[in-house]
Amino acid sequence: MLDAQGRFIGYRGIGKDITAQRANEARIHYLARNDELTGLANRSAFQEQLAHAIRQSQRHGRPIAVLFIDLDRFKNINDTLGHGEGDKLLQEVATRLLGCLRESDTLARWGGDEFVAMLEEFDNANEVAQIARRVLESLAVPHIVNDRELVITASVGISAYPEDGNDPQSLLKAADIAMYRAKEAGKNNFQYYSPQMNVHTFERLTMEANLRRALERGEFLLHYQPKIDLRTGMLSGAEALIRWQHPDMGLVPPLQFIPLAEETGLIVPIGAWVLRTASAQARAWQALGLQRLRMAVNISSRQFSQTGLLDEVIDVLEQTGLDADLLELEITESMLMDDPKKTETLLNELKAIGVHIAIDDFGTGYSSLAYLKRFPVSTLKIDRSFVKDVPVDADDVAITLAIIGLAHNLRIRVTAEGVETEAQRAFLRHHDCDEIQGYLIGRPLPIEEFAKLLSASEMVKA
Repeated sequence: MLDAQGRFIGYRGIGKDITAQRANEARIHYLARNDELTGLANRSAFQEQLAHAIRQSQRHGRPIAVLFIDLDRFKNINDTLGHGEGDKLLQEVATRLLGCLRESDTLARWGGDEFVAMLEEFDNANEVAQIARRVLESLAVPHIVNDRELVITASVGISAYPEDGNDPQSLLKAADIAMYRAKEAGKNNFQYYSPQMNVHTFERLTMEANLRRALERGEFLLHYQPKIDLRTGMLSGAEALIRWQHPDMGLVPPLQFIPLAEETGLIVPIGAWVLRTASAQARAWQALGLQRLRMAVNISSRQFSQTGLLDEVIDVLEQTGLDADLLELEITESMLMDDPKKTETLLNELKAIGVHIAIDDFGTGYSSLAYLKRFPVSTLKIDRSFVKDVPVDADDVAITLAIIGLAHNLRIRVTAEGVETEAQRAFLRHHDCDEIQGYLIGRPLPIEEFAKLLSASEMVKA
């Protein structure tokens, strides 16, 4: 800057505080490589590090293992407790996983409830297995989130370089396939990748694609298994059981597609179809002048945890015209325990509109007797595993009698499943069991055959 005579007298400038700009740039750079929730490396950063490790391994011959870690049934926690608690659990999981790994290992959040780890500097597969076991054991210890105890397990798939792939994508795909095999093996375990898994995965993907189209194509149908009142000997109800009539594969057994439907979430729309179809069928039989019988419908854990089940049931009853007293929803013991307070509210609301609640496979789960007293349950179903050996096996006899006595003291009806012999029926009738179902009474029947059974029952009554 110059004065009037042209002499230099100083500088003039404009200052700008760029602290916030620098902080924003640092934040952007951080998020480009890190997961915002857990602070772990993100997918992009992990793939870069894995690619770098592969190049180093090619020079020095060092092995690499990739662990694909997926939390089991995490969606249930988000659905029942909300994403806030789910996020806190993910942060806790990330901390525990870091504690299981060594400084030389790399951990990243792959997305959702999935994590990946890269292991280097190990001598043999036993070291990798030890780390995988450590992961499973660490995660299985209950987590405390907002003063609530949460239990979560994981399924882990393991792939190795160079045996299972020469690039990041191949190794990650192989570990992912192995992880799904771990889930199919019962969850809470780890599996090594093998080439045979590719064939199985292709079949699974094909099954999933077919399952997604089955509902819209009308390939599902229901069979109905009769229930008999032991005091009168008369038909008292039916349980609706889904079947899948595939155009090429034929009749697909439920054990082949129900677990996949639950895992993929397809069980929710399928379950809604079963509820509506079974209710409509019960009402249609009434319209033909046949017996009014109670229709039992199984509710999956995903259906039960979804908000809106009450509204769905009310809508089905209104649309089909079925009396609420003639609908029985069957749930499992474990579903009672997921969120007892929410469960109690929902069951009381269902009871208020007249719907009945049955606990399926009673005795095989872990429900507290205090909760059983607290919930508005109308029926306990004794699991077939206890009925199978009565009246011969003393332990099964003791368990069965205890369930009947417990239920009746709480003013709850008892249904015995899996009754196949006259000796079983005589034992259960003698000890005041209310109702039975099983092959002795009748196998699950198509609509037309069950209608004939209803007609025969009407004739007996007349």
